[in-house]
Amino acid sequence: MSHANKFQQLLKVRPLTLIVLTFLLLFYISFPSKTSAHAYSASYTNIKMDTKKTEVIFSIDTLSILELIPKIDKNKDWILDHSEIKKEKHHLEELVTEGLTLDKGNKEQTPQIEKMEIVKKENKEFLTIYMSFPAFSPGDTIVFNDGFYFNDTGTNYVNFISASYLDQTSEAALEGKNRTWTMLLTEVQQEQQSGDEQAGQLEPEQKQTELAHPVKTTTSSSWFSFLTLGMHHILSGYDHLLFLIALLLRKQTLKQYIGIVTAFTIAHSITLSLSVLDIVNLPSLFVESVIALSIIYVALENILRKKIQFRWGITFAFGLIHGLGFADLLKEMALPKSQLAVALFSFNIGIEVIQIGIVLLCLPILFYLHKWKDSLKIIQYLSWIIVAAGMYFLINQLFF
Repeated sequence: MSHANKFQQLLKVRPLTLIVLTFLLLFYISFPSKTSAHAYSASYTNIKMDTKKTEVIFSIDTLSILELIPKIDKNKDWILDHSEIKKEKHHLEELVTEGLTLDKGNKEQTPQIEKMEIVKKENKEFLTIYMSFPAFSPGDTIVFNDGFYFNDTGTNYVNFISASYLDQTSEAALEGKNRTWTMLLTEVQQEQQSGDEQAGQLEPEQKQTELAHPVKTTTSSSWFSFLTLGMHHILSGYDHLLFLIALLLRKQTLKQYIGIVTAFTIAHSITLSLSVLDIVNLPSLFVESVIALSIIYVALENILRKKIQFRWGITFAFGLIHGLGFADLLKEMALPKSQLAVALFSFNIGIEVIQIGIVLLCLPILFYLHKWKDSLKIIQYLSWIIVAAGMYFLINQLFF
């Protein structure tokens, strides 16, 4: 064989190997690993303040607890049970009091841990810790800090915080390096002749009502928090990523690709909004199972159909279900109506940024792959891998 022929063969093999390895890498990063930090960790903090005390209810997914305190899992089954909580109560208290702080000004407040319990939200288990702190007064600055996973770049940790003081509320999503929430309680000045006369004219209960009006300041509840939250959510949503990749694999025109992406965007935006607004609600088991089936169906189409047409239609139908899956996180926050518009828009934009990024990454590789003589066989092999992944997700959802 001549040197020229050998060179031509190398040109054929190496790009093909690169293409296959690229898609295998995309599949690999779509799967979470129990042996390392899971891709997405969530916690929820509810701060309730009144004139007598401050109550903090903190919930974090149990898998995070197992990662942060590995020795707590005595039987190595990756399940946190009540007996393990009881035995390691001291270490759990240490973890929470060191990871979370509530300050009055620059002075850290000492919590009293009331109880711990396992709570199930949707299909996920959380460890909920109830803590009480001293009461705050008008003029105080309350600062809440979350240090969980602060130096761990491998985990996209986020803490959804909701705080209330009398009739005032504040919400935020603390993530990345942005881990501080602040509320300033200020007194409302009364337009009276003098401070002494004002105090003399008010009953104690009335004075308390007139003075306790908080003014909120926070650097963490902006639209950018929800934008990055949406980006992290789809990056850790391996089922959504595989569905999108499966949709793109078969050879189609640029117009068809645009139709697919547009249909998916419109569909999941509709149901994401309807679900967060509590207009449409379906059981989590049903939603997650149909999402797994959508992956299997599209991958089988890639294998069995000779020609792919009108894929935008099935994309729109399944996209409606995927939107319900996207909504879970925002629903957990129980956002007030005043925050919903910004949260929904920013969260959805974050999802679209990553989605468009994946499409722009895959299409040039696919256009090159489709020029190859055996491209259909390669796509079918990759699709069988996606079928196997979809079956794994479905079985895991139904039986585990």
